[in-house]
Amino acid sequence: MQTTSLRLRIVYGGIALATLALVVYGIYHYQTTVRSLQNSITKTNIELLANKSVTDQKIKDITDSLASLKTTNSFLTDALLSEQQKNALVIEQIGAVTSTVGNLEKLSKTDPELLKQYSKVYFLNEHYVPVSLSYVDSHFASPETKQLQIHTNVLPYLTNLLTSAQNAGLTLRLDSAYRSFGTQAILKAKYRVTYGSGTANSFSAEQGYSEHQLGTAVDFTTQKIDGALSGFEKTPEYVWLQANAYQYGFVISYPENNPSYQFEPWHWRFVGVKLATEIHNRATYFYAMDQRDIDTYLANIFD
Repeated sequence: MQTTSLRLRIVYGGIALATLALVVYGIYHYQTTVRSLQNSITKTNIELLANKSVTDQKIKDITDSLASLKTTNSFLTDALLSEQQKNALVIEQIGAVTSTVGNLEKLSKTDPELLKQYSKVYFLNEHYVPVSLSYVDSHFASPETKQLQIHTNVLPYLTNLLTSAQNAGLTLRLDSAYRSFGTQAILKAKYRVTYGSGTANSFSAEQGYSEHQLGTAVDFTTQKIDGALSGFEKTPEYVWLQANAYQYGFVISYPENNPSYQFEPWHWRFVGVKLATEIHNRATYFYAMDQRDIDTYLANIFD
């Protein structure tokens, strides 16, 4: 009995020792694992702190770089705007020079007589003839058998004017266009015989002073007055010319109350669209303008 009890105690004691050993081992393993985890956590924290420091530095470096780039960009933008302004100024200056050169070239090829105020002021000698003359369509002559010539560069403007009037239901026709020095002399002599010198001088220019010799002036009439000149101011054709002729470069040379000749509603002169428009808008007339102002339009007379 005692033997059995001893054996049991030994067995229980072994179990207790084994259990104790297991507990001790478990505690040791737990503590070791905890320490390992703590070390890992500490290491991780150290690494995170180190990485944060690096990251913060990188962020700072990037922020500084962005600020520097913004400053550089602002500087470059200002420099670019400055250069663009300089380029625009240069282009403007080049344009002005080009325009001036172009005008000078035009002037060198344009007859300087075309915009002179020839009524009792400037004189055209007997040898002056326009550089080029062309015949007007006989359909627009009165009568149609007349062979009328006009400055070649004026012809397209005159044809457009007459065609536009025709499209408006009017019968605008030409009684006269280019007249040479000799033809004007013969005509003036005829008027002196018919009307006397005093009367003739009030409506007819001496040879060399007539706008007709330039090849840019015309005398209009209409079928409504049988191709005559007298009474033209009472026709719808005259009213139409007053409202529209400037668009084709024509102006009336001798309106009412002008100091040169009597009122000639039929006599119109080509001065170019730009000058004609200026005269129309200012409600003035060609001979009321200063010759120096008129000369500025010469380069563009056929534009």
